[in-house]
Amino acid sequence: MGNNQHAERALMSHLLRRAGFGATPDELDTYIEQGYEATVEQLLRPKDGPALHDEDLIRRYQIDQNSLMLIESSQAYWLYRMINTRRPLEEKMALFWHGLFATAYGKLNHAKAVVNQTNTFRRRGLDNFHTLLMELSRDPAMIFWLDNKDNHNGAPNENYGRELLELFSMGIGNYTEDDVKACARAFSGWTIANAEYMSIRASRDSIWPHGRLDWQFQYRPEDHDDGEKTFLGHTGRFNGEDIIDIICRHPATAWFVASKLYNFFVADTADEPAIQRLADEFTRTNGNIESVMRTLFHSDFFRSEKARFARVKSPAELVAGAARLTGNHQFPDWSIVNLAMDANYMGQEILNPPSVEGWHTGVEWVDTGTLVERVNSAAKDAGDINQPGVRAIIQRLRGRGDTLSPKEFVEACLELAGGVQVSPATFDRLASYVSDQGDLRFARQDIADCSEQRVADLLQLIVSTREYQLA
Repeated sequence: MGNNQHAERALMSHLLRRAGFGATPDELDTYIEQGYEATVEQLLRPKDGPALHDEDLIRRYQIDQNSLMLIESSQAYWLYRMINTRRPLEEKMALFWHGLFATAYGKLNHAKAVVNQTNTFRRRGLDNFHTLLMELSRDPAMIFWLDNKDNHNGAPNENYGRELLELFSMGIGNYTEDDVKACARAFSGWTIANAEYMSIRASRDSIWPHGRLDWQFQYRPEDHDDGEKTFLGHTGRFNGEDIIDIICRHPATAWFVASKLYNFFVADTADEPAIQRLADEFTRTNGNIESVMRTLFHSDFFRSEKARFARVKSPAELVAGAARLTGNHQFPDWSIVNLAMDANYMGQEILNPPSVEGWHTGVEWVDTGTLVERVNSAAKDAGDINQPGVRAIIQRLRGRGDTLSPKEFVEACLELAGGVQVSPATFDRLASYVSDQGDLRFARQDIADCSEQRVADLLQLIVSTREYQLA
Protein backbone atom coordinates (compact mmCIF):
# COMPACT_ATOMS: atom_id res chain seq x y z
CA MET A 1 0.00 0.00 0.00
CA GLY A 2 1.45 3.38 -1.03
CA ASN A 3 1.81 6.34 1.29
CA ASN A 4 -1.19 8.17 -0.21
CA GLN A 5 -3.40 5.10 0.08
CA HIS A 6 -2.28 4.53 3.65
CA ALA A 7 -2.99 8.17 4.58
CA GLU A 8 -6.41 8.01 2.90
CA ARG A 9 -7.32 4.84 4.76
CA ALA A 10 -6.10 6.24 8.08
CA LEU A 11 -8.20 9.39 7.65
CA MET A 12 -11.31 7.42 6.70
CA SER A 13 -10.82 5.09 9.67
CA HIS A 14 -10.58 8.14 11.91
CA LEU A 15 -13.80 9.60 10.50
CA LEU A 16 -15.72 6.36 11.01
CA ARG A 17 -14.46 5.93 14.57
CA ARG A 18 -15.70 9.39 15.47
CA ALA A 19 -18.84 9.64 13.33
CA GLY A 20 -19.82 6.05 14.09
CA PHE A 21 -18.49 3.01 15.88
CA GLY A 22 -15.73 2.02 13.50
CA ALA A 23 -15.88 0.32 10.11
CA THR A 24 -15.06 -3.13 8.80
CA PRO A 25 -12.36 -3.49 6.12
CA ASP A 26 -15.03 -3.98 3.45
CA GLU A 27 -16.92 -0.88 4.59
CA LEU A 28 -13.72 1.14 4.57
CA ASP A 29 -13.04 0.07 0.98
CA THR A 30 -16.49 1.32 -0.05
CA TYR A 31 -16.12 4.63 1.76
CA ILE A 32 -12.62 5.23 0.37
CA GLU A 33 -13.85 4.56 -3.15
CA GLN A 34 -16.55 7.22 -2.87
CA GLY A 35 -14.22 9.73 -1.19
CA TYR A 36 -14.09 11.69 2.05
CA GLU A 37 -16.48 14.51 1.13
CA ALA A 38 -19.13 12.13 -0.21
CA THR A 39 -18.80 9.98 2.90
CA VAL A 40 -19.31 12.98 5.17
CA GLU A 41 -22.47 13.88 3.24
CA GLN A 42 -23.71 10.29 3.44
CA LEU A 43 -23.20 10.33 7.20
CA LEU A 44 -24.97 13.66 7.60
CA ARG A 45 -27.79 12.83 5.19
CA PRO A 46 -28.22 9.06 4.97
CA LYS A 47 -30.39 7.52 2.31
CA ASP A 48 -34.05 6.92 2.98
CA GLY A 49 -34.96 3.54 4.36
CA PRO A 50 -34.84 1.75 7.70
CA ALA A 51 -31.76 2.16 9.88
CA LEU A 52 -31.85 -1.59 10.59
CA HIS A 53 -32.40 -4.20 7.91
CA ASP A 54 -33.98 -6.68 10.34
CA GLU A 55 -36.24 -4.52 12.51
CA ASP A 56 -39.12 -6.84 11.66
CA LEU A 57 -37.24 -9.80 13.13
CA ILE A 58 -36.88 -7.93 16.41
CA ARG A 59 -40.58 -7.15 16.41
CA ARG A 60 -41.53 -10.77 15.74
CA TYR A 61 -38.99 -12.85 17.64
CA GLN A 62 -37.25 -10.72 20.29
CA ILE A 63 -40.13 -9.99 22.61
CA ASP A 64 -38.08 -8.19 25.25
CA GLN A 65 -36.36 -5.89 22.73
CA ASN A 66 -39.73 -5.24 21.09
CA SER A 67 -41.60 -4.29 24.25
CA LEU A 68 -38.65 -2.38 25.80
CA MET A 69 -40.28 -2.61 29.22
CA LEU A 70 -37.08 -3.69 31.00
CA ILE A 71 -33.95 -1.56 31.24
CA GLU A 72 -31.70 -4.49 30.26
CA SER A 73 -33.59 -5.20 27.05
CA SER A 74 -33.70 -1.48 26.22
CA GLN A 75 -29.93 -1.21 26.65
CA ALA A 76 -29.43 -4.32 24.53
CA TYR A 77 -31.66 -2.92 21.79
CA TRP A 78 -29.67 0.33 21.62
CA LEU A 79 -26.36 -1.54 21.45
CA TYR A 80 -27.79 -3.68 18.66
CA ARG A 81 -28.58 -0.48 16.77
CA MET A 82 -25.08 0.90 17.34
CA ILE A 83 -23.56 -2.27 15.95
CA ASN A 84 -25.83 -2.79 12.95
CA THR A 85 -27.20 0.59 11.96
CA ARG A 86 -26.99 1.86 8.40
CA ARG A 87 -26.90 5.38 9.85
CA PRO A 88 -23.90 5.42 12.19
CA LEU A 89 -23.83 9.18 12.78
CA GLU A 90 -27.51 9.12 13.75
CA GLU A 91 -26.71 6.69 16.57
CA LYS A 92 -23.54 8.57 17.53
CA MET A 93 -25.47 11.84 17.78
CA ALA A 94 -28.11 10.08 19.90
CA LEU A 95 -25.35 8.91 22.25
CA PHE A 96 -23.91 12.44 22.36
CA TRP A 97 -27.23 14.07 23.24
CA HIS A 98 -28.02 11.32 25.74
CA GLY A 99 -24.81 12.18 27.58
CA LEU A 100 -25.54 15.92 27.47
CA PHE A 101 -29.27 15.77 28.31
CA ALA A 102 -28.69 12.95 30.78
CA THR A 103 -31.99 11.33 31.80
CA ALA A 104 -31.93 8.17 33.91
CA TYR A 105 -34.17 5.14 34.17
CA GLY A 106 -33.33 4.89 37.88
CA LYS A 107 -35.72 7.69 38.82
CA LEU A 108 -38.29 7.19 36.07
CA ASN A 109 -38.64 3.41 36.47
CA HIS A 110 -39.89 3.51 32.89
CA ALA A 111 -37.39 2.26 30.31
CA LYS A 112 -39.61 2.96 27.29
CA ALA A 113 -39.82 6.63 28.27
CA VAL A 114 -36.03 6.99 28.08
CA VAL A 115 -35.97 5.01 24.81
CA ASN A 116 -38.55 7.42 23.40
CA GLN A 117 -36.23 10.27 24.31
CA THR A 118 -33.34 8.66 22.41
CA ASN A 119 -35.69 8.32 19.44
CA THR A 120 -36.11 12.09 19.61
CA PHE A 121 -32.33 12.43 19.50
CA ARG A 122 -32.24 10.26 16.37
CA ARG A 123 -34.90 12.36 14.66
CA ARG A 124 -33.65 15.76 15.76
CA GLY A 125 -29.99 15.22 16.58
CA LEU A 126 -28.79 17.07 13.47
CA ASP A 127 -31.63 19.59 13.36
CA ASN A 128 -31.70 23.14 14.66
CA PHE A 129 -30.73 23.33 18.36
CA HIS A 130 -33.86 25.39 19.04
CA THR A 131 -36.03 22.56 17.72
CA LEU A 132 -34.19 20.02 19.84
CA LEU A 133 -34.59 22.08 23.02
CA MET A 134 -38.29 22.54 22.30
CA GLU A 135 -38.81 18.79 21.92
CA LEU A 136 -36.72 18.12 25.01
CA SER A 137 -38.82 20.54 27.05
CA ARG A 138 -41.95 18.65 25.99
CA ASP A 139 -40.38 15.23 26.53
CA PRO A 140 -42.24 13.31 29.27
CA ALA A 141 -39.07 11.57 30.47
CA MET A 142 -37.31 14.92 30.96
CA ILE A 143 -40.38 16.46 32.60
CA PHE A 144 -40.50 13.59 35.10
CA TRP A 145 -36.71 13.42 35.54
CA LEU A 146 -36.32 17.11 36.44
CA ASP A 147 -39.64 17.52 38.22
CA ASN A 148 -41.32 19.94 35.86
CA LYS A 149 -44.56 18.07 36.53
CA ASP A 150 -44.30 19.69 39.96
CA ASN A 151 -43.75 23.18 38.52
CA HIS A 152 -46.96 25.12 39.11
CA ASN A 153 -48.28 28.65 38.86
CA GLY A 154 -47.56 30.20 42.25
CA ALA A 155 -45.44 27.23 43.36
CA PRO A 156 -42.53 26.98 40.93
CA ASN A 157 -40.07 24.09 40.86
CA GLU A 158 -36.72 25.36 39.58
CA ASN A 159 -35.08 22.03 38.78
CA TYR A 160 -35.63 21.97 35.01
CA GLY A 161 -35.12 25.71 34.62
CA ARG A 162 -31.77 25.53 36.41
CA GLU A 163 -30.42 22.54 34.51
CA LEU A 164 -31.66 23.91 31.18
CA LEU A 165 -29.35 26.86 31.72
CA GLU A 166 -26.47 25.22 33.58
CA LEU A 167 -26.06 21.82 31.91
CA PHE A 168 -28.07 21.86 28.69
CA SER A 169 -27.44 25.18 26.95
CA MET A 170 -25.27 27.92 28.49
CA GLY A 171 -23.12 26.84 31.42
CA ILE A 172 -22.42 28.37 34.82
CA GLY A 173 -21.52 32.05 34.85
CA ASN A 174 -23.80 33.14 32.03
CA TYR A 175 -27.03 33.65 33.98
CA THR A 176 -28.23 34.73 37.43
CA GLU A 177 -30.46 33.19 40.08
CA ASP A 178 -33.19 35.57 38.96
CA ASP A 179 -32.87 34.12 35.44
CA VAL A 180 -33.36 30.62 36.88
CA LYS A 181 -36.51 31.73 38.70
CA ALA A 182 -37.90 33.41 35.58
CA CYS A 183 -37.10 30.35 33.49
CA ALA A 184 -38.91 28.08 35.93
CA ARG A 185 -42.00 30.33 35.95
CA ALA A 186 -42.04 30.32 32.13
CA PHE A 187 -42.17 26.52 32.07
CA SER A 188 -44.93 26.18 34.63
CA GLY A 189 -47.84 24.23 33.19
CA TRP A 190 -45.57 22.09 30.98
CA THR A 191 -46.38 18.69 32.43
CA ILE A 192 -47.38 15.07 31.86
CA ALA A 193 -50.99 14.11 31.30
CA ASN A 194 -52.47 12.71 34.53
CA ALA A 195 -49.15 13.39 36.27
CA GLU A 196 -50.16 12.30 39.78
CA TYR A 197 -51.44 8.92 38.64
CA MET A 198 -48.39 8.35 36.42
CA SER A 199 -46.07 9.15 39.36
CA ILE A 200 -47.84 6.55 41.51
CA ARG A 201 -47.57 3.93 38.77
CA ALA A 202 -43.88 4.69 38.25
CA SER A 203 -43.21 4.14 41.96
CA ARG A 204 -44.56 0.60 41.74
CA ASP A 205 -41.75 -1.61 40.54
CA SER A 206 -43.82 -3.91 38.35
CA ILE A 207 -44.59 -4.20 34.66
CA TRP A 208 -47.48 -6.58 35.30
CA PRO A 209 -50.15 -7.15 34.25
CA HIS A 210 -50.28 -4.60 31.43
CA GLY A 211 -46.77 -3.10 31.31
CA ARG A 212 -45.99 0.59 31.52
CA LEU A 213 -48.35 3.24 30.24
CA ASP A 214 -46.84 5.69 27.77
CA TRP A 215 -46.45 9.18 29.16
CA GLN A 216 -47.84 12.08 27.14
CA PHE A 217 -46.92 15.77 27.25
CA GLN A 218 -49.67 18.15 28.32
CA TYR A 219 -49.70 21.93 28.47
CA ARG A 220 -52.07 23.26 31.11
CA PRO A 221 -52.63 26.99 30.52
CA GLU A 222 -54.49 27.39 33.80
CA ASP A 223 -51.35 26.20 35.62
CA HIS A 224 -49.00 28.51 33.70
CA ASP A 225 -47.63 31.68 35.27
CA ASP A 226 -48.49 34.26 32.61
CA GLY A 227 -47.07 37.20 34.53
CA GLU A 228 -44.25 39.46 33.39
CA LYS A 229 -40.75 38.03 33.68
CA THR A 230 -37.24 39.36 33.12
CA PHE A 231 -34.88 36.77 31.64
CA LEU A 232 -31.31 37.38 30.43
CA GLY A 233 -32.07 41.08 30.02
CA HIS A 234 -35.36 40.60 28.19
CA THR A 235 -38.74 41.40 29.73
CA GLY A 236 -42.16 40.07 28.77
CA ARG A 237 -44.94 37.63 29.61
CA PHE A 238 -42.74 34.74 28.57
CA ASN A 239 -43.73 31.13 28.04
CA GLY A 240 -41.26 28.27 27.55
CA GLU A 241 -40.96 28.89 23.80
CA ASP A 242 -39.84 32.47 24.44
CA ILE A 243 -37.21 31.31 26.92
CA ILE A 244 -35.74 28.91 24.38
CA ASP A 245 -35.74 31.67 21.73
CA ILE A 246 -33.67 33.88 24.03
CA ILE A 247 -31.32 31.05 25.06
CA CYS A 248 -30.57 30.06 21.47
CA ARG A 249 -29.70 33.63 20.49
CA HIS A 250 -27.29 34.07 23.40
CA PRO A 251 -23.56 33.90 22.47
CA ALA A 252 -22.86 31.62 25.45
CA THR A 253 -25.08 28.94 23.92
CA ALA A 254 -23.06 28.79 20.72
CA TRP A 255 -19.83 28.34 22.67
CA PHE A 256 -21.40 25.80 25.06
CA VAL A 257 -22.73 23.53 22.30
CA ALA A 258 -19.55 23.89 20.23
CA SER A 259 -17.35 22.92 23.19
CA LYS A 260 -19.46 19.84 23.93
CA LEU A 261 -19.35 18.72 20.29
CA TYR A 262 -15.58 19.26 20.16
CA ASN A 263 -15.05 17.24 23.33
CA PHE A 264 -17.17 14.34 22.06
CA PHE A 265 -16.08 14.21 18.42
CA VAL A 266 -12.55 15.66 18.35
CA ALA A 267 -10.48 15.47 21.53
CA ASP A 268 -10.67 15.22 25.30
CA THR A 269 -8.51 18.36 25.61
CA ALA A 270 -10.11 21.66 24.56
CA ASP A 271 -8.78 23.82 21.71
CA GLU A 272 -10.28 27.31 21.97
CA PRO A 273 -9.68 28.46 18.36
CA ALA A 274 -11.26 25.24 17.07
CA ILE A 275 -14.24 25.59 19.41
CA GLN A 276 -14.65 29.21 18.33
CA ARG A 277 -14.83 28.14 14.69
CA LEU A 278 -17.65 25.73 15.53
CA ALA A 279 -19.39 28.38 17.64
CA ASP A 280 -19.19 30.84 14.75
CA GLU A 281 -20.86 28.30 12.45
CA PHE A 282 -23.54 27.68 15.09
CA THR A 283 -24.24 31.42 15.21
CA ARG A 284 -24.12 31.86 11.43
CA THR A 285 -26.69 29.11 10.85
CA ASN A 286 -28.91 29.92 13.84
CA GLY A 287 -27.93 26.73 15.60
CA ASN A 288 -28.06 24.23 12.73
CA ILE A 289 -26.24 21.19 14.13
CA GLU A 290 -25.83 19.54 10.72
CA SER A 291 -23.90 22.57 9.47
CA VAL A 292 -21.76 22.63 12.60
CA MET A 293 -20.94 18.94 12.18
CA ARG A 294 -20.10 19.41 8.51
CA THR A 295 -17.69 22.19 9.50
CA LEU A 296 -16.21 19.93 12.18
CA PHE A 297 -15.60 16.95 9.88
CA HIS A 298 -14.01 19.08 7.16
CA SER A 299 -11.85 21.13 9.52
CA ASP A 300 -8.09 20.85 9.67
CA PHE A 301 -8.25 20.29 13.42
CA PHE A 302 -10.44 17.20 12.95
CA ARG A 303 -8.56 15.79 9.96
CA SER A 304 -5.10 16.31 11.46
CA GLU A 305 -3.04 13.41 12.75
CA LYS A 306 -2.95 15.15 16.13
CA ALA A 307 -6.68 14.53 16.56
CA ARG A 308 -6.43 10.80 15.92
CA PHE A 309 -6.59 8.63 19.01
CA ALA A 310 -6.98 11.81 21.11
CA ARG A 311 -10.12 10.57 22.89
CA VAL A 312 -10.68 7.73 25.31
CA LYS A 313 -13.47 5.52 23.99
CA SER A 314 -16.57 5.43 26.12
CA PRO A 315 -17.67 1.92 27.15
CA ALA A 316 -20.52 2.04 24.61
CA GLU A 317 -18.08 2.99 21.84
CA LEU A 318 -15.67 0.26 22.91
CA VAL A 319 -18.15 -2.63 23.06
CA ALA A 320 -20.03 -1.59 19.91
CA GLY A 321 -16.79 -1.06 18.00
CA ALA A 322 -15.35 -4.41 19.09
CA ALA A 323 -18.58 -6.17 18.09
CA ARG A 324 -18.47 -4.51 14.66
CA LEU A 325 -14.83 -5.56 14.26
CA THR A 326 -15.51 -9.20 15.10
CA GLY A 327 -18.85 -9.37 13.31
CA ASN A 328 -20.67 -10.51 16.44
CA HIS A 329 -24.35 -9.73 17.12
CA GLN A 330 -25.24 -9.22 13.47
CA PHE A 331 -28.51 -11.00 14.13
CA PRO A 332 -30.89 -10.15 17.00
CA ASP A 333 -30.65 -12.59 19.89
CA TRP A 334 -30.88 -12.51 23.68
CA SER A 335 -27.12 -12.77 24.29
CA ILE A 336 -26.53 -9.12 23.40
CA VAL A 337 -27.78 -8.34 26.90
CA ASN A 338 -24.37 -9.58 28.07
CA LEU A 339 -22.72 -6.90 25.93
CA ALA A 340 -24.88 -4.26 27.60
CA MET A 341 -23.75 -5.62 30.96
CA ASP A 342 -20.12 -5.32 29.84
CA ALA A 343 -20.64 -1.60 29.21
CA ASN A 344 -22.32 -1.28 32.61
CA TYR A 345 -19.36 -2.91 34.35
CA MET A 346 -17.03 -0.49 32.55
CA GLY A 347 -18.91 2.44 34.06
CA GLN A 348 -21.48 3.41 31.43
CA GLU A 349 -24.98 2.17 32.06
CA ILE A 350 -26.64 3.60 28.99
CA LEU A 351 -30.18 4.91 29.53
CA ASN A 352 -29.30 5.22 33.22
CA PRO A 353 -26.57 7.88 33.68
CA PRO A 354 -25.43 8.48 37.27
CA SER A 355 -26.80 12.03 37.51
CA VAL A 356 -28.15 14.93 35.46
CA GLU A 357 -24.51 15.85 34.86
CA GLY A 358 -24.07 12.68 32.81
CA TRP A 359 -20.84 10.72 32.79
CA HIS A 360 -17.34 12.00 33.48
CA THR A 361 -15.47 11.23 30.28
CA GLY A 362 -11.88 11.15 29.02
CA VAL A 363 -9.33 9.44 31.24
CA GLU A 364 -11.98 9.07 33.93
CA TRP A 365 -13.43 6.19 31.92
CA VAL A 366 -10.37 4.11 32.85
CA ASP A 367 -9.19 2.87 36.22
CA THR A 368 -7.62 -0.39 37.36
CA GLY A 369 -11.00 -2.11 37.57
CA THR A 370 -12.65 -0.86 34.40
CA LEU A 371 -9.49 -1.43 32.35
CA VAL A 372 -9.70 -5.16 33.08
CA GLU A 373 -13.34 -5.17 32.00
CA ARG A 374 -12.51 -3.27 28.81
CA VAL A 375 -9.72 -5.65 27.84
CA ASN A 376 -11.66 -8.81 28.66
CA SER A 377 -14.77 -7.70 26.79
CA ALA A 378 -12.93 -6.71 23.60
CA ALA A 379 -10.58 -9.71 23.61
CA LYS A 380 -13.28 -12.33 24.17
CA ASP A 381 -14.65 -12.36 20.63
CA ALA A 382 -11.46 -11.18 18.93
CA GLY A 383 -9.89 -14.52 19.82
CA ASP A 384 -12.68 -16.58 18.23
CA ILE A 385 -11.76 -17.59 14.67
CA ASN A 386 -15.41 -18.47 14.00
CA GLN A 387 -16.61 -14.89 14.39
CA PRO A 388 -17.51 -13.49 10.93
CA GLY A 389 -15.31 -10.42 11.27
CA VAL A 390 -12.31 -12.45 12.40
CA ARG A 391 -12.78 -14.83 9.49
CA ALA A 392 -12.95 -11.89 7.09
CA ILE A 393 -9.63 -10.58 8.43
CA ILE A 394 -8.08 -14.04 8.03
CA GLN A 395 -9.25 -14.17 4.41
CA ARG A 396 -7.78 -10.75 3.75
CA LEU A 397 -4.45 -11.87 5.17
CA ARG A 398 -4.53 -14.97 2.97
CA GLY A 399 -5.05 -12.67 0.00
CA ARG A 400 -1.74 -10.95 0.74
CA GLY A 401 0.26 -14.09 -0.02
CA ASP A 402 1.14 -17.45 1.41
CA THR A 403 3.78 -16.01 3.73
CA LEU A 404 3.91 -12.83 5.83
CA SER A 405 6.90 -11.81 7.91
CA PRO A 406 6.26 -10.93 11.57
CA LYS A 407 6.47 -7.22 10.72
CA GLU A 408 4.07 -7.56 7.79
CA PHE A 409 1.75 -9.69 9.92
CA VAL A 410 1.50 -7.05 12.67
CA GLU A 411 1.14 -4.14 10.23
CA ALA A 412 -1.65 -5.91 8.36
CA CYS A 413 -3.59 -6.81 11.51
CA LEU A 414 -3.33 -3.27 12.88
CA GLU A 415 -4.69 -1.93 9.60
CA LEU A 416 -7.51 -4.49 9.40
CA ALA A 417 -8.45 -3.93 13.05
CA GLY A 418 -9.56 -0.42 12.12
CA GLY A 419 -6.32 1.37 11.39
CA VAL A 420 -5.05 1.17 14.97
CA GLN A 421 -1.91 3.29 15.39
CA VAL A 422 0.40 2.05 18.14
CA SER A 423 3.58 3.45 19.61
CA PRO A 424 6.95 2.02 18.47
CA ALA A 425 7.27 0.27 21.84
CA THR A 426 3.86 -1.41 21.46
CA PHE A 427 4.61 -2.39 17.87
CA ASP A 428 7.93 -3.95 18.92
CA ARG A 429 6.21 -5.98 21.63
CA LEU A 430 3.58 -7.25 19.20
CA ALA A 431 6.25 -8.09 16.62
CA SER A 432 8.34 -9.83 19.24
CA TYR A 433 5.35 -11.94 20.27
CA VAL A 434 4.57 -13.17 16.76
CA SER A 435 8.27 -13.63 15.92
CA ASP A 436 8.49 -16.49 18.39
CA GLN A 437 6.51 -18.61 15.91
CA GLY A 438 8.15 -17.21 12.80
CA ASP A 439 6.44 -16.15 9.58
CA LEU A 440 2.70 -16.41 9.13
CA ARG A 441 2.14 -19.16 6.54
CA PHE A 442 -0.97 -20.34 4.71
CA ALA A 443 0.61 -22.58 2.05
CA ARG A 444 -0.33 -25.91 3.65
CA GLN A 445 -3.63 -26.69 5.35
CA ASP A 446 -2.04 -28.16 8.46
CA ILE A 447 -0.02 -24.95 8.90
CA ALA A 448 -2.94 -22.74 7.86
CA ASP A 449 -5.11 -23.96 10.75
CA CYS A 450 -2.43 -22.93 13.22
CA SER A 451 -1.93 -19.63 11.39
CA GLU A 452 -5.62 -18.78 11.68
CA GLN A 453 -5.42 -19.13 15.43
CA ARG A 454 -2.28 -16.98 15.43
CA VAL A 455 -4.28 -14.24 13.73
CA ALA A 456 -6.96 -14.43 16.41
CA ASP A 457 -4.33 -14.39 19.15
CA LEU A 458 -2.72 -11.27 17.68
CA LEU A 459 -6.11 -9.56 17.35
CA GLN A 460 -6.68 -10.26 21.03
CA LEU A 461 -3.41 -8.57 21.86
CA ILE A 462 -4.22 -5.58 19.64
CA VAL A 463 -7.60 -4.93 21.29
CA SER A 464 -5.85 -5.23 24.66
CA THR A 465 -3.36 -2.46 23.92
CA ARG A 466 -3.47 1.00 25.43
CA GLU A 467 -3.93 2.45 21.95
CA TYR A 468 -7.09 0.46 21.26
CA GLN A 469 -8.73 2.18 24.22
CA LEU A 470 -8.50 5.42 22.24
CA ALA A 471 -10.66 6.62 19.36
